[in-house]
Amino acid sequence: MRYNNLAEMFFSTADKFASRNAYMYKPENMYVPVTFAQARADVEKIAAGLISLGIKPGDKIAILSQNRFEWALTDYAILSVGAVTVPIYPSLLPEQMKYLFIDSESKVLFCSDQELFNKVNSIRSSCPMLENVVVFDKIESGNPHLPYEELKKNGETLLQNNSNAVAERIKNVKPNDIATIIYTSGTTGEPKGALLMHSNFLSNVESALTCLHVDETDMFLSFLPLSHVFERMAGHFLATWTGGTISYAVSIDSVAENMGEVHPTVMTSVPRLYEKIYARVLESVEAGSPVKRKIFYWAIKVGRDYVNCIMKKQPISSGLNFKRNLAYKLVFAKLAERVGGKLRFFISGGAPLAKEIGEFFGAAGLMIYEGYGLTETSPVITVNKTELFKFGTVGEPIPGVEVKIAEDGEILTRGPHVMVGYYKKEEETREVIDADNWFYTGDIGFIDEDGCLTITDRKKNILVTSGGKNIAPQPIENKLVTKKFIEQAVIIGDRRKFCSAVIVPAFEPLEKWAVENEIKFNSLADLVKMPKVKELIKKDVDEVNSHLASYETIKEFVLADKSFSIETGELTPSLKVKRKVVIEKFADEIEKIYAV
Repeated sequence: MRYNNLAEMFFSTADKFASRNAYMYKPENMYVPVTFAQARADVEKIAAGLISLGIKPGDKIAILSQNRFEWALTDYAILSVGAVTVPIYPSLLPEQMKYLFIDSESKVLFCSDQELFNKVNSIRSSCPMLENVVVFDKIESGNPHLPYEELKKNGETLLQNNSNAVAERIKNVKPNDIATIIYTSGTTGEPKGALLMHSNFLSNVESALTCLHVDETDMFLSFLPLSHVFERMAGHFLATWTGGTISYAVSIDSVAENMGEVHPTVMTSVPRLYEKIYARVLESVEAGSPVKRKIFYWAIKVGRDYVNCIMKKQPISSGLNFKRNLAYKLVFAKLAERVGGKLRFFISGGAPLAKEIGEFFGAAGLMIYEGYGLTETSPVITVNKTELFKFGTVGEPIPGVEVKIAEDGEILTRGPHVMVGYYKKEEETREVIDADNWFYTGDIGFIDEDGCLTITDRKKNILVTSGGKNIAPQPIENKLVTKKFIEQAVIIGDRRKFCSAVIVPAFEPLEKWAVENEIKFNSLADLVKMPKVKELIKKDVDEVNSHLASYETIKEFVLADKSFSIETGELTPSLKVKRKVVIEKFADEIEKIYAV
């Protein structure tokens, strides 16, 4: 590996690209740059500030904040002093935070603002090990806290007396020292803290960069939570390694607006973003004239032919090249503008991407390189790459990573990316890492003739009908969400006679359809109860059913009257659906389906 630890990587990059912008953030109406030189100086001050608080190597320090450049700087400062970063999702309830503070034994907490400080304050008396709470923003509070700027001043004072204080700490951080404890989001049961070393991330970034071509000229737009391992690695460590610039979206809701402001060239996201863009594009196409629709679908066909030639390494004829350029001018240029106008490619992870959506973006010249990994594998196991990509797969293993399929279809992996284990949970660690160091992912999949991995579903999600048929719900759900009037779906069928579903309608096109068809309604709850709406969505369901085996088909479904969200508990902070929660919330409606 090129570096001994992540702090060394940061300081090396900062010295090499001192005058370039490391970060961009939007405090008010416009984005403000932070150069690598400024970032370097701040990281050193924060690190020295932590030393002044008595932080020793191996101490745990939590970060509870939305994505912002201070999050990134604080992470590097913690790693610089040999301490361990414990990222915590801001969306968690105070009781959930309390569990993580106590379990991790965090001594210091960095939090972003008044609202999160108030959350922490409500449970602080139950966390005696939490010695200091540092707050990024200026807040009004009679409760004890350490302002972020004051911590930096304390660090500055320490550095005046000992200019090598931080550098000495960095030298002593070894590759196999623990860098972070990342808690699984707990879709089932108690969260488990994955212990990840500096070497886990360093090897993962170095290997991933042989597959994805990124350099210092790239602009990243970060909006997935930095508490999530995918964003932490790809949108934070990898971006900094290359000297690229990271811009922070103001919020998930402002991503579309922020794309137009910072013009990203690379973006990491979960499939939810791509599903939304896809749905919006199709909606605007369907609302256009027959001529516009014809041109759009012609352009998509041309784009697919073009991408197929690249995939099969076939020469591109001058005729196809001409048609591809024309398709770009007539259709794809507008889509490129929607994502900022300069995007080279997307990186997708966190959940499987529908093949149809990957093919659509590829045809439009906006490649989505889908990868696969878990918190416990820091995270990348496989990724599609510029030289070899196959839609519907998650690509080949990255260099140094081994993958094999167990007899029951479970994906196993081994290599420098695999975690040390779960913090204070030896039994749970033994359940997932065997004596030969193979990590059991809990996912079912297969490797094709080209060496590319396809994910079928989570092992625990596989449904077994009362007739003994095994059904993977995720591929069916992925097909459903590509339909015009369906936003989200959860398939039910375990120990049941047949499959049913809880479906969240795509409310925007649904409301538009209702207005066009002169259907009066007072609320979304009223609208989804109407027989005509059920008939409309049944057409989308029937279209998906026509491509399924008879035992997989959805015989009946329930319509939700609002979208799943993090706030209402159906989604994890990384936007994954919590199946158990959805099934519990709709238990009465589901039972009525099967009572017939």
